[in-house]
Amino acid sequence: MKNNNGKSILPATPYILWSSLFIVIPLLIVIFFSFTISTSDGYKFSLENFQRLLDPNYFTVFKRSIWLAFQATIGCLILGYPVAYLISKMRPGKRDMLIMLFIVPMWMNFLLRTYAWLPILGKNGFINNFLELIGIGRVNLLYNDFAVLLGMVYNFLPFMVLPIYTVLTKMDTDLINAASDLGASRGKVFSKIILPLSMPGVVSGITMVFMPAVSTFVISRLLGGGQYMLLGNLIEQQYTTMGDWNFGSAIAIFMMIVILISMGIMNLFEGSDDKEGGGSMLW
Repeated sequence: MKNNNGKSILPATPYILWSSLFIVIPLLIVIFFSFTISTSDGYKFSLENFQRLLDPNYFTVFKRSIWLAFQATIGCLILGYPVAYLISKMRPGKRDMLIMLFIVPMWMNFLLRTYAWLPILGKNGFINNFLELIGIGRVNLLYNDFAVLLGMVYNFLPFMVLPIYTVLTKMDTDLINAASDLGASRGKVFSKIILPLSMPGVVSGITMVFMPAVSTFVISRLLGGGQYMLLGNLIEQQYTTMGDWNFGSAIAIFMMIVILISMGIMNLFEGSDDKEGGGSMLW
């Protein structure tokens, strides 16, 4: 089969089938369940599932999930940008090795990586044993917001470092050299050249961290001790415990809308910085 230009479109067929089977069809099923309720006569169209989202208890879960995801994203950005910048300035062999160190832990199961923090942060864990040894005493490091944020930052930090690192390594060094030759200080070069040109990587990193952070449920269950729920835990509960697929689907659709809005906002920032190199040099 060929298109109007005479090129075969057959190679795209497997991708279309894969997308339809694992993306489009499941999404349509979720949408169907979200706009229906189960009755004795079958499924009936209703907005009741979305009306239940107005319950103040659920609003608290939404607010907590978005706030923790926001904090985790900012934490990853604060830690990830300097790390990506320093690695990008190293010689190729050394920086490849350091980037590999970020990638290797991602080969391990996500659940195991999160479980590893339990003996580290636990009451009889490594950190508390060290604190007691130096005379500070044991502190409560598990089953609180700190532990959940730490787990999020640890698991999602590579998603912030890698896109920023990629953009920094592809940056035209002639622009930096030209700015230095024109008398710009290091701080000026960073704020007017490096930072604006690295914004696409920053935007990609923020998106890649915020999306899984706002929907995670393993981290909050293990490191949060199940003391409170996030959006991911609420959806899991509806599907596995309550058996209410309709309401669980409505929550999932709401979460998708929140993520899409966040991505749209970030794309606006990315578009405003999409300019020729050196276009923002104002001394």
